[in-house]
Amino acid sequence: MNRPSLEITGQAERLDISDGSVIVVAPIRLKRRSGRRLVQMQAAPENSRPWDKQKTPLQVALMRAHRWLAMLEEGEAASLSDIARREGTDVSYVARVLNLTTLAPEIVEVILDDALPNGIFLNDLAINPPLAWHSHVNDLTHRANARHASIS
Repeated sequence: MNRPSLEITGQAERLDISDGSVIVVAPIRLKRRSGRRLVQMQAAPENSRPWDKQKTPLQVALMRAHRWLAMLEEGEAASLSDIARREGTDVSYVARVLNLTTLAPEIVEVILDDALPNGIFLNDLAINPPLAWHSHVNDLTHRANARHASIS
């Protein structure tokens, strides 16, 4: 029979009680993420449980784009309208999202690391993306700076 194991990464104290029982006191923090309550050790790094992190809308869109591209390449779907019908969405949305498959690798990495500057949205990346990858990075930086300047 497998017993659950407890890994304590923070500073814990062990208290032995006179009746033979043991109390373990460990510093924890309670955190709410996506409506779920999580118990985290205080000394644990923030990224120690990456599977608990909910995907951002851009990460989901990027995954959809690559899945839809694979469906087209493998012949599973005949056209964008076929994908739209299966997904219950609009053909123009499918076309926009598919543009994410042409993003520069640096931008894809930033999206997956959730390090994209605030104020960059799906439409900023998916509508009329530049053909050259170095233009993607420059255009994205320019848009982020312009949006910050207009807000200030």
